[in-house]
Amino acid sequence: MPASSVTLVSKCTIYPQTKSESNNKSLKLSVSDLPMLSCHYIQKGVLLTYPPYSIEDLVHSLKQSLALTLTHFPALAGRLITDPNGYVHIECNDAGVDFIQAKAKHLSTQTIISPRHDVPNCFREFFAFDRTISYLGHFKPLVAVQVTELSDGVFIGCTVNHSVTDGTSFWHFFNTFAEICKGETKKITKLPDFSRDTVFNSPAVLKFPPGGPKVTFSGDQPLRERIFHFTRESILKLKLRANNNKNYNNSEILGKQCNDVVWRAVNGENGVPNGKVTKNRMEEISSFQSLSAQLWRSVTRARKLATNKTTTFRMAVNCRHRLEPRMDTYYFGNAIQSIPTVASAGDVLSRDLRWCADLLHRNVVAHNNDTVRLGVADWERDPRLFPLGNFDGASITMGSSPRFPMYDNDFGWGRPLAVRSGGANKFDGKISAFPGREGNGSVDLEVVLSPETMAMLETDTEFMQYVSGTV
Repeated sequence: MPASSVTLVSKCTIYPQTKSESNNKSLKLSVSDLPMLSCHYIQKGVLLTYPPYSIEDLVHSLKQSLALTLTHFPALAGRLITDPNGYVHIECNDAGVDFIQAKAKHLSTQTIISPRHDVPNCFREFFAFDRTISYLGHFKPLVAVQVTELSDGVFIGCTVNHSVTDGTSFWHFFNTFAEICKGETKKITKLPDFSRDTVFNSPAVLKFPPGGPKVTFSGDQPLRERIFHFTRESILKLKLRANNNKNYNNSEILGKQCNDVVWRAVNGENGVPNGKVTKNRMEEISSFQSLSAQLWRSVTRARKLATNKTTTFRMAVNCRHRLEPRMDTYYFGNAIQSIPTVASAGDVLSRDLRWCADLLHRNVVAHNNDTVRLGVADWERDPRLFPLGNFDGASITMGSSPRFPMYDNDFGWGRPLAVRSGGANKFDGKISAFPGREGNGSVDLEVVLSPETMAMLETDTEFMQYVSGTV
């Protein structure tokens, strides 16, 4: 794969264009925010073709657009503070965010997104604050944007403190940034909701060790990372298999089910049904649950675990639409909880795909208003950081979501060629789900595994038969 070596061109601080609205405001971190203080900053970005103007003009436009975007998202220009009572807040003090211009003109877009190779290390250098934990937002900016010039394109990487945003809020900010850069400021109607009057607001105090928390997993283990692409047709085959729909007419199903409308209606966020659905749909295993179950089976087999070894498949889910009354769709902050599904390695491998998928499905569907509130109460009894990692060698953690609008951004000259992440929060068994670029229910899985496990997964015919050769 291509060598890295990104050259720094310039670095500066960007402040909100309008400061009056953000002065003297403080946002208390919630039950969902606080556990993320030991996690790395979120790092996501987009690969784009070269703009139809100079890199200098692009940088100027990005700086101006970022300043205006921060006017709508004043919390991101602030810093974390801990008050005398131990509560952590975002102080909206207009301290600003980092903006970095870099270049790696020896790299081309097609070389670094080749589907036949591991994700190259150069992507780690396309982001600021590499492996910085979110607690350091007390001293560092909460956001950094880096634009890196390539031989035939640019990469715009955004790094955001994870105790301030979850994936929903991250992409809301990023896509608004793109919208403003494109010159569509009059169309910004999805303003963030900074209210803190939710079930996640709590009087509980999370105590930290001297010097602050540490990341909960080792970042020194050798890892491999690949993007596996699944077309809508492949995912449909998985869904039919998980639901035991062997007698369905495949072409008819493709025409009626494999489209964005059905995905939104049936699968929802991370495979969770949205709003009111029929009993049959509640009983139907979703496309994403089917894909997750196949991954669980294949990774468990690749790890060669003992049959009595307990395996865990953990999914992060959006709680905004699960609560009653619902939270605002554009609530800004973390509104996520983790759903662990547990089974023995023997059961995962000896039973069929439907059995694994049904375990995931039942856990996800059961995560309703009552479950969310029970989770909050449990955390309040024992305030703690989120234990991110693979402590027993048998866990998988699914993050992000194929429903996030990762390709719904256009900085002025077209949609992204690809979405990639940095080195943040990566360990053996960390999976991130992205929408496929072509949409229509396609999915990209960013899979991080030990070299030995990845090599075995690549030879797993049950898994690889669904993987497409293009991304």
